[in-house]
Amino acid sequence: MIIKSFQIKKDILQKNNIILFYGKNEGYKIQEINKLINKNRTYFVDEKEVLENKENFFNSLLSGSLFEKEKTYVIKRATDKIIEIIEELELRAIKDFIILNSDQLDKRSKLRTFFEKNKKFICVPFYEDNDQTLIKISYEFFNKKKIPISQADINTIVQNSNKSREILLNELTKIEFFTKKGKKINSENLGKLINSPENFSISELIDNYLIHNRKKIINILNENNFVNEDCIVIVRTFISKLKRILKLSNEFKITKNIDLTISSAKPPIFWKDKEITKQQIYKWPPENIKLLMYKLSEIELLIKKNYNNSIKLITDFILDEKMINSNNYL
Repeated sequence: MIIKSFQIKKDILQKNNIILFYGKNEGYKIQEINKLINKNRTYFVDEKEVLENKENFFNSLLSGSLFEKEKTYVIKRATDKIIEIIEELELRAIKDFIILNSDQLDKRSKLRTFFEKNKKFICVPFYEDNDQTLIKISYEFFNKKKIPISQADINTIVQNSNKSREILLNELTKIEFFTKKGKKINSENLGKLINSPENFSISELIDNYLIHNRKKIINILNENNFVNEDCIVIVRTFISKLKRILKLSNEFKITKNIDLTISSAKPPIFWKDKEITKQQIYKWPPENIKLLMYKLSEIELLIKKNYNNSIKLITDFILDEKMINSNNYL
C-alpha cells in the first residue's frame, strides 16, 4: 500500500508494523524515522547483517523482556534480497516494528512492487526537495519557533542550502541558537551566520577526516572551541558532504577516470578542492560511504538523547583510531 510522505503519522506503526521508506531524500527519510521510532528501544541493522545471521535476527525479534515489550528495527540499505525475510516475518506474525530504508527504487524493483501490492504493508517514496518545499520548511520552522524573519532572508537561507534538506536544517539550527541569546535576525548578521568561520572549520575537519589526516584533525579540534550546539551541525554537514562524495564515487566506479569524474561533477568542484576530493574518492568506496552515513545518523540520535555529552560523543567518533587509519573495518 502506497502513502505519501506527508501522510505519515505517529500511530502508523500501530496499524501497519512493517513499512518501506525509499528514495534519494535521505534527510527527509531520517527525519520521519526519528519521529516514528522509540529511541530507547530501537535497533539499527544493515540488510547484510540480517541476511548473514537470519536466526540471530529472528531470535532477537522473538525474545522479549520485562522492560521491552515491543522493539523497533531499522533495516538499512534494504534491497530485493530482504523480501524473503519480510515474508517470514508475516508468516510468524511478528509484532515488533520494522522500518526498511532503501535507496532509489525504480518501478521494476521487486521490493517496491511487493510493498505496493500488499495491503498489510506500507510503502512511502521520498522525492528530492525543491526550493518551494525548502521555503515552506523554513517558514514553518520560524513560525513554530516564533522567530521573526523576512521572506528575503528565508530565500537567502534556502539558496545557501544548495537544495539539500540536511544543509537547510543545519542553518535553521544555528539561527535558532543564535536567537536564543536574545539577538534578532537581519540580513547583515544572517550573512555572517550562514557563512561563519565555524562553517569553514567544520568543513575542513570533515575533509581531513575523509583523507585520514589525524594530525590535522587534532589541530582543528584543539584550535576551535566547538560547543554542544555545533555537534548536530557537524553531523549534518558530514552527511551532506558524504552524499556528494558518494555520487562522485559511484561515477568514478563507472568511468574509471578520476579527472573526468571531477571535471564533470555538478555542481562544479572549485579548483582548490579538486585534489582533496580526489583523495576522498580513492579512499572511500560507495558501500563504505553509505555505512558511514548510517553510523553518523546513529551518532545524531545519541547526541539528541545525551545533549550535555555531545562534544564527547562527536569527538570520540571522529578520533576513533580505526576510522582514521582505515575504513576497512566498516
